Amino acid sequence: MSHYEMVVGLEVHVQLKTKTKAFCDSPTTFGAEPNVNTCPICLALPGALPVLNAHAVELAVRAALALGCEVHGTSIFARKNYFYPDLPKGYQISQYDRPLATGGKLAGIGITRVHMEEDAGKSIHDRYTGVTAIDLNRAGVPLIEIVSEPDIRSAQEARRYLQTLKQVLEYADVSDVDMEKGSLRVDANVSARKHGETRLGTKTEVKNMNTFSGVEKALEAEFERQVALLDSGGRVIQQTMLWDGGKGEVRPARSKEESHDYRYFPEPDLPPLVLTSEYIEGIRRALPEMPDARRKRYAEQYALSELEIDELVADQPLAAYFEDTAKALGDPKSAANWVRGMSEPTFAVPASQLARLLAMVKEGVISHTAAKTVFADMEKSGQGAEQAVDRLGLRKVSDDDALKQFIAEVKAENPAEWARFQAGETKLQKVLVGLVMKKSKGKADPQRLNQLLAGGV
Repeated sequence: MSHYEMVVGLEVHVQLKTKTKAFCDSPTTFGAEPNVNTCPICLALPGALPVLNAHAVELAVRAALALGCEVHGTSIFARKNYFYPDLPKGYQISQYDRPLATGGKLAGIGITRVHMEEDAGKSIHDRYTGVTAIDLNRAGVPLIEIVSEPDIRSAQEARRYLQTLKQVLEYADVSDVDMEKGSLRVDANVSARKHGETRLGTKTEVKNMNTFSGVEKALEAEFERQVALLDSGGRVIQQTMLWDGGKGEVRPARSKEESHDYRYFPEPDLPPLVLTSEYIEGIRRALPEMPDARRKRYAEQYALSELEIDELVADQPLAAYFEDTAKALGDPKSAANWVRGMSEPTFAVPASQLARLLAMVKEGVISHTAAKTVFADMEKSGQGAEQAVDRLGLRKVSDDDALKQFIAEVKAENPAEWARFQAGETKLQKVLVGLVMKKSKGKADPQRLNQLLAGGV
């Protein structure tokens, strides 16, 4: 397949984090009973007219600016006409030739446009035997569609782009971007062409990809299918393909519509969306620091490694927790090491109290092992570091007599290991230190303990 290259453009639909729908005040809560989050407008009852959600506009503009796009002062809503059971009106309110924003860039990939639209309902095929159920709770939920240029040349690059996109949208706080809930959905336009050619090949659109790894596998499978077809003298037909993750293959769904098949025309019930430059600039000024800027600052301000920075910046709440801890502690390296090691962080312990706990480790008041026990207790009890350490009795034991007593107990319980250590097997010192630390419940001073063992006790 080396004589062909993959050409991919991605269309990403992102549900905006609003409490109500795009054109009515029905709630957007996920997981509600079927068809309860509805009203005459999103059910398309006669005479019901749409009213644009101002918060949805603000979030859409924020997303477009975070992606480096030019937000246009005037954009037009249009009717995208198609007939499907989960689309009550028989059309979707979207934007077509006058979108909200154009011309951005992310991870080296061009962004063609960002436009607003409403979501369709959901067809459920596995609830009842022989029939399809319709849930219209999702109908009318506000979306942005982010369309990339066909700049992606591998499945791995597509995955990296999507991971970066998800991160930027999280930082901009416009969506929860949860693929399991359908808050972020990806369609891919895929074609194959011989290396050196500039003309695009016939594309197919791949749908039904529910994870980033699924996107990567689906693109590879569809590219392989197209290359095999071209090598055998066949031609690629423009159509929609569905990814079957269970079988690891793509299969045809229907012929792919062209834009003119949707018979777009301006939405007569909505005026043009007009945004002043002051409004747009106000949102731009309020944008939080984006991931790339934060990476650069962490390298300069905290002198962290690239790996440390990537792990911290990947999760915005984790990055904020790290920064608060580092400022309170005055030691970014120690703060980064601790925060990166947190599994499923709940942030129940205030950063100021984590900083005090780490300071107690630096001061020699408690051991690092004991600090883990104290931190787990602080998460449950809500107590501060000092109180938790005292209540648990985990202040470090540096007294030689007490340490020798712990060593004697470990010696009695592990005579074979002790004999080997005494015979010169020095690598067992680490094992014995670990046993004493366990025996002392993390209270033993590991530095003094190592000195005692090295000196023959």
